[in-house]
Amino acid sequence: MAREINLVPDIKTEMIKALKLRNLIFFVCIITAIASVVVTAIFGLIAGGQNLSLDGKKTTLASLSNKLNSYSDLSDFLTIKDQLGNLSTISSNKKVLSRTFNILATLLPTGADTITISELNVNLTGEQPTFSFDAQANAGREPFIDYNVLDSFKKSMKYMRYDYGNYVDKNGEIIPAYCMIESGEDGATLNDSSRGLYAFWTIDAEGCNPSNDTKTSDYNTENYNGTTVVRIWRTPQYNDWYKKEEVSGQPYMNLNGEISGVEHFESACITYTGNIGNDDKPKWIESNESCLLVPDGDEGIKISDSSNGRGAGDELVLRFSATISFSPEVYSFKNSHMLAIAPTGRYNVTDSYVQIQAMFEERARDCEEGDPTCTTNTNNINGGSS
Repeated sequence: MAREINLVPDIKTEMIKALKLRNLIFFVCIITAIASVVVTAIFGLIAGGQNLSLDGKKTTLASLSNKLNSYSDLSDFLTIKDQLGNLSTISSNKKVLSRTFNILATLLPTGADTITISELNVNLTGEQPTFSFDAQANAGREPFIDYNVLDSFKKSMKYMRYDYGNYVDKNGEIIPAYCMIESGEDGATLNDSSRGLYAFWTIDAEGCNPSNDTKTSDYNTENYNGTTVVRIWRTPQYNDWYKKEEVSGQPYMNLNGEISGVEHFESACITYTGNIGNDDKPKWIESNESCLLVPDGDEGIKISDSSNGRGAGDELVLRFSATISFSPEVYSFKNSHMLAIAPTGRYNVTDSYVQIQAMFEERARDCEEGDPTCTTNTNNINGGSS
């Protein structure tokens, strides 16, 4: 039997293994070096391309910048752009001073008891808008100087409300405020003595057209001062609109006060509720609990001074100074179609300039010496300072 004899010493075997390992390491190193060179070259090409691209962009930007800066009206354009961006902020902070007269007409009593103002200051800068004024109260009957008039004026504050909202078309789409005419040529709110308040929608004016699935011919139009308009009732027309079941294409109002199928006013303050009576006809209730004209009620008016005096016609009057704080929502521009509501629940419709003029009167005179009728408190039902 043949036998193999390993004549190579163990040390020689280990050396051969070491040489093979060295050659393998050299091979891997060479491959790695080649791969590194390739990767470096690729990254170099990418970086070079990016630099070329950036240089091109810089050149383009420089060209555009030079072109932009060459416009003579650039500063005006940037100013306008900045202002346009602030429109929403400006709008939310804007106040409507003209609402003062509507509020005054609601505050001041009419009838036998009258209050006229001789000096008025309106402050819209604080958290709550305020009226500060000097006025005179006339009971209109003996004893004329009657502190009950002033007391009633103070206590009526907690019953005063306001209302605002949007006019909408048959589909419930809001009609822009500039499309609505709410007062006549004399400045008075449009009012029908038997049906309530209304406004005119200038339906054919630019930007005032109906929503997409309706057209002008779908509405009952009329002519108002040469303009095609649609009459929209601010006061719900209960008898015409209420139905037990909704009928397509007809005005509809349910017992929860929800209205559809007719152009109408959507109030943000007033809710309407119908209760069926024994005659099977609903009795309607109007509620306005949230929109208080004077949030602090009778505490919202502060009387700083009161005294007897003589009016412009030499009549006996009660002179006084007062400050009233109102809800900030009343003067806010974002609240459209604002109206003040008198304590009796009626809307104020005395906005005409003739009626506004009657709110103001020359300041009452102090009582003169030797005028006992004016200076004595016996002419005051509830007393007061002379």
